[in-house]
Amino acid sequence: MQVTETIDFELDREHIELNQLLKLAGLCDSGGAGKQLVASGAVRVDGVPEQRKTAKIHAGQRVQVGDVEIHVGGAGA
Repeated sequence: MQVTETIDFELDREHIELNQLLKLAGLCDSGGAGKQLVASGAVRVDGVPEQRKTAKIHAGQRVQVGDVEIHVGGAGA
């Protein structure tokens, strides 16, 4: 799917769990909704489908949900 929106997310720690990133980036209302989104198969990390709801996401990674891509920045990126 073509990316039409990009969100820049700055980490304030070493990593963030995928479901929490989706919540904090505004793509879902709660961490539980983030887990459901991941379970649906709609989430890709660095271009690869991700099924681990609490996968550790680090600076420099890209998370895509539909036509939205989150660029994760912060220390070490």
